[in-house]
Amino acid sequence: MSDNKKDNNNDFFKQKRKENRQPSGGPSKGKAPAPRFNFGVFAVITLVVLLIIHWLGLSTQRYEEIPLSTFKEKIIAQEIQSVKFKDGRIMGYTQTQAQMKEQSIADKSKVIKGTQSYRQQLQDRNQNSKAYRSATLVLTGMQDPELLELIRTHNLELEVIPPSNNYFVNQILPIIILFVIMALIWRAMFKRMGGGANALNFGQNKGRIVAEQDLKTTFADVAGCDEAKQELVEIVDFLKNPTKYTDIGGKIPKGALLVGPPGTGKTLLARAVAGEAGVTFFKMSGSDFVEMFVGVGAARVRDLFQQARDKAPCIIFIDEMDAIGKSRNNTLSSNDEREQTLNQLLVEMDGFDATTGLIILAATNRPEILDPALLRPGRFDRQVTVDRPDLKGREQILKIHTKNIKMDDSVNLHKIAAGTPGLVGADLANVANEAALMAVRAGRTRVSHEDFDEAIEKHAMGVAKRSRVVLRYEKEITAYHEIGHAILRSLSPTASSLRKITIIPRGWSGGATWSSPQEGRQSHTSTEFIADIDILLAGRGAEEIIFNQITTGAGNDIQRATGIARAMIMDYGMSERFRNVFFGATGYDKKYSESTQEYIDAEIARILQERYTHVLEVLQRHKELLITLSLRILETETLSDDEFFAIFNQDPRAKAEREAMLQAHPHLLPEKTEDTSLGVDAISTPVTKENSTKVSPPVQDNKEPDDGKDD
Repeated sequence: MSDNKKDNNNDFFKQKRKENRQPSGGPSKGKAPAPRFNFGVFAVITLVVLLIIHWLGLSTQRYEEIPLSTFKEKIIAQEIQSVKFKDGRIMGYTQTQAQMKEQSIADKSKVIKGTQSYRQQLQDRNQNSKAYRSATLVLTGMQDPELLELIRTHNLELEVIPPSNNYFVNQILPIIILFVIMALIWRAMFKRMGGGANALNFGQNKGRIVAEQDLKTTFADVAGCDEAKQELVEIVDFLKNPTKYTDIGGKIPKGALLVGPPGTGKTLLARAVAGEAGVTFFKMSGSDFVEMFVGVGAARVRDLFQQARDKAPCIIFIDEMDAIGKSRNNTLSSNDEREQTLNQLLVEMDGFDATTGLIILAATNRPEILDPALLRPGRFDRQVTVDRPDLKGREQILKIHTKNIKMDDSVNLHKIAAGTPGLVGADLANVANEAALMAVRAGRTRVSHEDFDEAIEKHAMGVAKRSRVVLRYEKEITAYHEIGHAILRSLSPTASSLRKITIIPRGWSGGATWSSPQEGRQSHTSTEFIADIDILLAGRGAEEIIFNQITTGAGNDIQRATGIARAMIMDYGMSERFRNVFFGATGYDKKYSESTQEYIDAEIARILQERYTHVLEVLQRHKELLITLSLRILETETLSDDEFFAIFNQDPRAKAEREAMLQAHPHLLPEKTEDTSLGVDAISTPVTKENSTKVSPPVQDNKEPDDGKDD
C-alpha cells in the first residue's frame, strides 16, 4: 500500500472522528505538565525529621551501668554526691545539681568565645561529672530502706522525677510512624497495579500499544491456518479501503473471536492482521482488566476504548478472553468485579460505530464458557477456528521457523512434518530450536535430520537417559514388552503405522513404541478400537509368554485399554446389548440403573479378557519372531520401521498374515512416501493417580501416551 493511499485512509477515519467528537474541557496540549509528587522522597524526609526530633529529646548525659550493691558501695565511699529516681531506675552523680549547673554555664561560655568545641565540652563534662545508673530495676525508692538510709546518712541530694510524659514522643510519634509505614505499603501496591509513577493510575488500561510502523508481522509469517486467514481478509481489506464498503452501505464485522488450542498461532494471526492493514495494534490480556478494587476493570475498559478511538483505525486484541468473558449464569454474586468488567465491555462494543475503523479481535481456547451476550452478532460477529495444522500446514510452519537455521542436505522438512502429527506451531518452533541447540552441543555447524529426530523425541518424552543404570533383567522385560506392541501393531487393522521402537529410557519411561496415524482420519471403526486394545495388551502378553509372569510396566496400557472399552460401550453405542445407546456420565450423574452398570462392568471385563486371550494366541504363534526381534533390540537399543520389517518379513507366517490383514482392510495400506521420520504417537508414561482411566477414542491423538513399557 502506497503512502498516499494510506494517508487517504487515515484521513477518512480522522474525518469520521471529528464529526462524532464532542467538545471537551480538558487541558490544552501546549500546557506544561504539572510536576509529579514524589511520595517516596517525602516519606524518607518525614522519617528523618521525626528521628531527629526524637534524638534531640534524649539526654546527652552518659551513664555507667552498675549493680545496686556497687551503687551503695560508691555512696559509702562518698563518690556519689546526688541521687535521682527516674523511670524505675536510680541514678547517681559525682557532683551536686548546683555544681553541674555552674559547669554547664561555664562550658557554654567557652563555646561562645570559641575556645572550646561542643564535642570537647561534652568530653570534659563527662570526665568531671561522672554519672552512675543502677542496672537493677526498682519501682520506687521507698522499697529499699537501706538505700534511703544511706542517702540520708551521707546527706546526699535526693530528687524524685515523675515518669516522662512527652505527649509527642509517646502518643503522636508512633501514630505518624505507623501512618508512614501504611502509606509506603499502599504506594507499593498502587505502583504494581498501575505500573507508573502516579500512585492513583490503576484505572488506566495496561495495554501494549504497537505503532503501525513497528508492526513487521504479515500473513506471510503465518502458516498452517489458511482457512482462518481467509476469514480475516475482509477485515484487512476494510481497514485498507474503508470507502469501498461504506459507499455501498455495507458494514464490516465489529469483531472476530479466534478459537483454537494453545499454540496454534491466534496471537500471531491477530498481529498479522494489524501488520497487513498497517494500523495501530493494542494488545491486552483478559487478566489485565481484573484487580483487587471493584470498578478498576470497567475503568480500564473505558480507557482502552477511548485511546483506541483516538488512534483509529486500529485493532484491539484481547488474549485469553475467558478471563473476563465467562458466562454470568449460575454465579453466586451478581455484582462482582469480573461481571462489571464484562458489562462495560459489552457496552463499549455496542457503543462504537463500524465506520470508525475500530476492530476487536479476541482469542480463547475455551469458547464454551463465554457469555452468550458476548458472542451474539453485533459484538463478535465471527468465530474463526484456528485448528491444529495438517501435514501441509506443518511443513509450511517448519519452513518459517527454519529459514534462519543452517541445515545440511539430509534434512527433509516434509519427512519431519509427516512425523509430527498433532503438533501445533509453538511445538514445531520448539522442535526446530532444540534441533539447532543439539547441533551446537555436538560441535557441528549445520543441523542434520538426526537432530530433528532427537528433538522430536525430547519434546514428546524428555531427554534420553543413556547413563541410567538399568538391570539386565528389567532391560530384557522392556525389550520383549515393546516388541510385543510392535508385532501386534503390524498384524492388527489399526489406523496407525509403526515408526520406531526403542528401549532407551526417557523421562519416566523405560521404552516406547512409536507410531504415526493416518492423516485426515476423522472417524474410527469398532474394528480399529479392538485393534488398539490388542496393541495395548500385547506388552503384558509378551511378558507373560517369555517370563511366565506379569509386571507393573503395563499399568498405563491397561488404563488406556479399559478406557477404550468403556468408551465403546458408554459413548459410542458399540455393545451387543445396548447398541446405539449413549450412557455418558458416571457416578451421581448417571441416568441408568445399577443392573445396567453391572452389565457395563461385565462387558468391559469380557472384552478385555477376550482380547488378551487373542493377543496371547498371536504372540505364542509368533514366539520365535518375538525372541529374534527382542534379542536384536537388546543389541541396538533402537529399531526403525525398516529394520523391524526386514526381520519381520523373514518369517513367512508373519509376512503372510500381515498381507492378508492389509488385503482385508485396504484403507489401512500405508501411502508410499519417502518418510522415514518419527511419529509422536506411541509414548510410554508411568502409572500415576492423575492418569484418567476414561479415555475417549480415538487414542491416536499424537500427544497422549499410547503404549509402551515403563521403567
